[in-house]
Amino acid sequence: QVRLVESGGGLVQAGGSLRLSCAASGRTFSNYVMGWFRQAPGKEREFVAGISRSGITKQYTDSVKGRFTISRDNAKNTHYLQMNSMKPEDTAVYYCAAGTRTVSELGYGVADDWGQGTQVTVSL
Repeated sequence: QVRLVESGGGLVQAGGSLRLSCAASGRTFSNYVMGWFRQAPGKEREFVAGISRSGITKQYTDSVKGRFTISRDNAKNTHYLQMNSMKPEDTAVYYCAAGTRTVSELGYGVADDWGQGTQVTVSL
């Protein structure tokens, strides 16, 4: 089991930026594909971005392409979500996820471990 702890959430104005971090512990970080999901009030949790073990392959949901960037630092057991040009519809609880399969499967919610979530609120 991998323990995941998110940080970096908060309140930002539309057009602003935030960077989320997810620190992992407990297992070999580089053995896992990593990703971010979000859940807005009254909505289902949705995939936001995923990154392969090497960091070469990245996938994004269409609504964040060109605005969000996922990255990882295997030496620090941490991965990140840089969010730019944020919109009110980005408001949600953001969850970090770790998977032992593929980035594509992670995108379908096939994850082994989840973080506790961090609130992101984008105001007008």
